[in-house]
Amino acid sequence: MYQFSYAEIQTDSVADARDRERQLLTRSIDLLVKARAAGALSHESIEAIHFLNRIWTSLIEDLGNPDNALPTELRANLISIGLWLMREAEEIRQGRSDNFEGLIEVSQIIRDGIQ
Repeated sequence: MYQFSYAEIQTDSVADARDRERQLLTRSIDLLVKARAAGALSHESIEAIHFLNRIWTSLIEDLGNPDNALPTELRANLISIGLWLMREAEEIRQGRSDNFEGLIEVSQIIRDGIQ
């Protein structure tokens, strides 16, 4: 029979959650790259923006939870970044911007910072 300590299970769960976050951000980046190539008014753009919004809505909700183990200042900074990403994505959706590069670069930085 397998016996694991609570700490081992919790560590695995955190590692699994961070891996899922990295995978989701990678998927978002891939969609944004395709959208950049297809143009701001393309179906690919709509799909990428929708996906980005779903991810960051969930991440911001989690970051705003007082039970989140990240330091308060880091959580606040990540929430600010997430809100910027969502605002910038809305500018693209409205046809007022085509700043896919900014969305891609910031998403890559966040993804690469997840440990």
